Amino acid sequence: MRSIQKNLNQFNEAGIRPVAISVDSPQESRDLCQKAGYTFTFLSDPNLDAIRRYDLVHAGQGINGHDIARPAEFLLDSSGTVRWRMLTENYWVRATPQQILDAAKALR
Repeated sequence: MRSIQKNLNQFNEAGIRPVAISVDSPQESRDLCQKAGYTFTFLSDPNLDAIRRYDLVHAGQGINGHDIARPAEFLLDSSGTVRWRMLTENYWVRATPQQILDAAKALR
């Protein structure tokens, strides 16, 4: 998420509106954003509703065996259709900002 924030201007110029979704409560998400200085949209999904719809549940991998979201990046078009995605089981592996920008460029 830090790399998203660092490259926010490039994303905006490419017409990409970053949105993060977390299993954390709204207050926890708000606190994280304030502490980390994130200025893009950050949504809370503590019941995993959206996370389940995108088949991103990482069962039992959170604190005390709670379900969390597995890492994923998506590009959706203006109708909400997923046009590109990167999924991984490894929390530390994420798409780079350049991979996201290249994917968006290829979709145009």
